[in-house]
Amino acid sequence: MAAYLQWRRFVFFDRETVKEPPGPDGAGGKPFALPPGIAVCDSGRGSLVFGDILRQIWFLPRSLQLSSFQAYKLRVTHLYQLKQHSILVSVGEDEEGINPLVKVWNLEKRDGGNPLCTRIFPAIPGNKPTVVSCLTVHENLNFMAIGFADGSVVLTKGDITRDRHSKTQILHEGSYPVTGLAFRQSGKTTHLFVVTTENIQSYMLSVKDYPHLELDTHGCGLRCSSLSDPSQDLQFIVAGNECVYLYQPDERGPCFAFEGQKLIVHWYRGYLIIVSKDQKTSPKSEFAGNEAQNSDRQVLNIYDLCNKFIAYSSIFDDIVDVLAEWGSLYVLTRDGKIHVLQEKDTQTKLEARQPMLFRKNLFEMAINLAKSHHLDSDGLSEIFRQYGDHLYNKGNHDGAIQQYIRTIGKLEPSYVIRKFLDAQRIHNLTAYLQTLHLQSLANADHTTLLLNCYTKLKDSSKLEEFIKTSESEVHFDVETAIKVLRQAGYYSHAVYLAEKHAHHEWYLKIQLEDIKNYQEALRYIGKLPFDQAESNMKRYGKILMHHVPNETTELLKILCTDYQPSGDNEGPGMLEGKKANSEEFIPVFANNSRELKAFLEHMTEVQADSPQGVYDTLLELRLQNWAHEQDEQVKEKLHNEALTLLKSGRFQTVFDKALVLCQMHNFKDGVLYLYEQGKLFQQIMHYHMQNEQYKKVIEVCELYGDQEACLWEQALGYFARKEEDCKEYIAAVLKHIENKNLMPPLLVVQTLAHNSTATLSVIKDYLVNKLQKQSRQIEQDEQRIQKYREETTRIRREIEELKASPKIFQKTKCSICTSALELPSVHFLCGHSFHQHCFESYSESDSECPTCMPENRKVMDMIRAQEQKRDLHDQFQHQLKCSNDGFSIVADYFGRGVFNKLTLITDLPSGKAAATIEAGLQRELLIHTKRST
Repeated sequence: MAAYLQWRRFVFFDRETVKEPPGPDGAGGKPFALPPGIAVCDSGRGSLVFGDILRQIWFLPRSLQLSSFQAYKLRVTHLYQLKQHSILVSVGEDEEGINPLVKVWNLEKRDGGNPLCTRIFPAIPGNKPTVVSCLTVHENLNFMAIGFADGSVVLTKGDITRDRHSKTQILHEGSYPVTGLAFRQSGKTTHLFVVTTENIQSYMLSVKDYPHLELDTHGCGLRCSSLSDPSQDLQFIVAGNECVYLYQPDERGPCFAFEGQKLIVHWYRGYLIIVSKDQKTSPKSEFAGNEAQNSDRQVLNIYDLCNKFIAYSSIFDDIVDVLAEWGSLYVLTRDGKIHVLQEKDTQTKLEARQPMLFRKNLFEMAINLAKSHHLDSDGLSEIFRQYGDHLYNKGNHDGAIQQYIRTIGKLEPSYVIRKFLDAQRIHNLTAYLQTLHLQSLANADHTTLLLNCYTKLKDSSKLEEFIKTSESEVHFDVETAIKVLRQAGYYSHAVYLAEKHAHHEWYLKIQLEDIKNYQEALRYIGKLPFDQAESNMKRYGKILMHHVPNETTELLKILCTDYQPSGDNEGPGMLEGKKANSEEFIPVFANNSRELKAFLEHMTEVQADSPQGVYDTLLELRLQNWAHEQDEQVKEKLHNEALTLLKSGRFQTVFDKALVLCQMHNFKDGVLYLYEQGKLFQQIMHYHMQNEQYKKVIEVCELYGDQEACLWEQALGYFARKEEDCKEYIAAVLKHIENKNLMPPLLVVQTLAHNSTATLSVIKDYLVNKLQKQSRQIEQDEQRIQKYREETTRIRREIEELKASPKIFQKTKCSICTSALELPSVHFLCGHSFHQHCFESYSESDSECPTCMPENRKVMDMIRAQEQKRDLHDQFQHQLKCSNDGFSIVADYFGRGVFNKLTLITDLPSGKAAATIEAGLQRELLIHTKRST
């Protein structure tokens, strides 16, 4: 039980008297007057509804334009306006001594200008007449309950607006007048509260037979009960003269000691409104204690049950009722006036209580008030800030920081942080920053500041707790935290944080640069995913190679072949490992040639398709080792290894690079091998010439002379320049030059003229043989010339005969089938004759002899080829430049007719017989010439 005497009083409502609206002339300002004889009131659907003793029902909209209609013939006794429907239910009398009538009005429909009455039925429980004491209607229009003075309650179930769709029955009977009714809807469950002057009962209407429960053994007077809103869990409020009780459908709830004779009880927006008699006047001992004389003064109190204070209290003269509409309370008094109570906004309420706000009990009340009025979080935050500032100014820093913590998310953190930067207040600042991180509202600067606070306080336990908190509980900038811890020297904490949150770069940086735990760093890299392991080995590989070369080399071997993170234990079904580019890790071995060689040899063994740079570097390493090795046996082994690597076929695309490496290290066998592979036969011979290896020079010429004939010429020039006795080698060279006819004799003589040791006897045999060959060639050429002259003379004679005398065809057999010739037949000047059908069957052209045509075509093709080669100037110049015998090249081209102007006639023009004969003679001449040749 809560005594209201301890509750503080506030003025959260403004009171005004409703004035008449200004008229056309602008006059107004008079108090609005209600119609006389008002007996009952209600509100809803944008109007205040009144019923009077003069049979009228009045409507007062917000524009204050009164309207009315006659509802009964005598008087209106009860009204109920539904809030969600334009339905008005009234109880009144049409005749004296006759049972009152219940009428249901549809305000949206009209009947002759008045609201449509959809239903009329007598209000009587059973057969005995009695007075209606109270009325209530369910908002779903399916229930209506009427209470009577004899203790009966009649329930109408179904559509209350239709007679045919509803059923009326007596729900409750008793000996005490019914003073209040209220429907409570919770989900699909409907309850009806029934209160009499002596008891309170609850009926469950959603269950058959309507079971009921007696909640209490005392009741209340008329209009002294109401139903709260969901903020008070839809409790039924019953106001007795000593206390106000709240009820659930199945039990009694809290009670409040509000003394005084209660006249009217209402619930409005979380407030309990009670109209009671003024304590200064004597109470009336009547039936319900609700009627007062005109001289009675009454007190209207508005209670906030949640926050336990009186929001408003005022004295009125003879209140008729209190109605709620248009967001305000309207108090109707017997003198016909309407007083409006307008609730102040929440901010105004708080400002009105500002002087008392900094007392703790009132501060909590202010918070509750703001919450109950659904003040936004910004408004609440401002209250917390003001209270925090007050406590801070009083020196209560611990209390102030608690209030500032409640502003997190709304108040700028820098406002609070600046107040607590003093070293003496570091504990308060730490608490604030901790909460800031717990709510995931901290930035990198806040994380830095909090960690600095921990380190300044040397609170390792709090520091560990902070960094080991799960990500779901606290959020902070991990990278910033690592930096701060590293700077403060908390390396183990920084390493833990970096490993936990997978900041691999920071973990390795601290391990290698601060802790210098190289083994642990290498182990950590081995657990990383491939991409991260690869990038970190490129970054830190040199440092690790310097301190732990063997382990680093082994990790690189794994990384470049078939890498699997050491933490992955997926068994035989694990995924195929990735491979790094081994060439990219060669710089890691800058000062570790032994490990580099082992790494490269491993890569070439297990991965034949290793990058070219691997083979190049391995070759260079082997050549260096070979060049600097003093032990002959070891050097021979290294020599074989280097040569084997060269012969592996991996240097074809980088031939020049491999050659340079071999030359730099004077690797003779390698150089010669590469020359041979590159077909650089002249370089091979020059190499032997430089080393004066005469036999090797001859061997090179013998091996590669067929591929490059100039080798013999160069060899001859080389031996010709030697002042030593090289007759043996010169003779061997000359013999080959003679056999292959590689040089003109004159050039040979000129070449050997520079050698003082080479006498005429050296080239005597060569010159004699050469002259004898040329003599034989001259004889052969003269014989061929004579033959060509005789053939030419014969052909010319035949041509003259063809021109001067007729041609007699004496062939008796066909040249194709060898059968005797029969007419028709075809004869050619060449002397061949054919049957016409044989000729047509075998001939490809009407103008050519089928027998001579193949030979003629060869001649014609040769002529065309010569014609095409006439303009091959570049080819001629090239051959002339490269040939050892330029005269033969010129003679060849001259013989082809390159230097002659030749007109070739291949087709016979029509209409000129002389031209036809001439063309035929020329063709015959060409044919005979070819045959003779």
